[in-house]
Amino acid sequence: MTQIRGVIFDLDGTLVESNDAHAHAWVQAMEEQGYNVSFETVRPLIGMGGDKVLPQTLGIAKDTEEGKRISQRRKEIFRQRYVPHLRAFPGARELLERMHEQALKLLIATSAEPDEVQALLRVIGPHVDRWFSDIISAQEASHSKPDPDVISVAVERSGSSPQELVMIGDTPYDIEAAAKVNIKTIAFRCGGFRDEDLARAMMIYDGPTDLLARYDTSALVKGISERGE
Repeated sequence: MTQIRGVIFDLDGTLVESNDAHAHAWVQAMEEQGYNVSFETVRPLIGMGGDKVLPQTLGIAKDTEEGKRISQRRKEIFRQRYVPHLRAFPGARELLERMHEQALKLLIATSAEPDEVQALLRVIGPHVDRWFSDIISAQEASHSKPDPDVISVAVERSGSSPQELVMIGDTPYDIEAAAKVNIKTIAFRCGGFRDEDLARAMMIYDGPTDLLARYDTSALVKGISERGE
């Protein structure tokens, strides 16, 4: 068994109930620019960044003038209309505290922008950021998940090998990105994806509270076998 030394966290949909809010913000930003894209079209793409969402929905690159305009407006809508109403998932702060007490190195690897990350951390509770040794956001990656860019940076900064790390996320994009750098994933259902979407994860839990309740029997304590169990 390989002992886990660090945990790489996704943020949206994993610790904070924000996936629907992101989808609504994209839909509204696109609508303001004259594009009618449904919530049902955008929602399954949440977990990717704008470099993936815009091409897949509108055929527009994020770095074009129109792409930049829509992306900036999405940020404004998300911050102004949705962030004030966001909630952390039950048990999110307690789970982080338990891991911190276990002396696990905690990192964030997210497709979110740096200012959004700070807003989301405040939703979880005061001073939560002090438990993370590093935060890797969209600003430090050329490509968002399921490309492995943010995960690769997290591995480099963790000081551990991929085999000593685990990813905790809520989307198939987290699982795919982590797998590309040989990291196993613990998946949460609370982000709204189906078990079949998360099937490549090492384990699936309902969310932070569920993992916390079964913490002592999880890979975080027991370690990971060569078969990834």
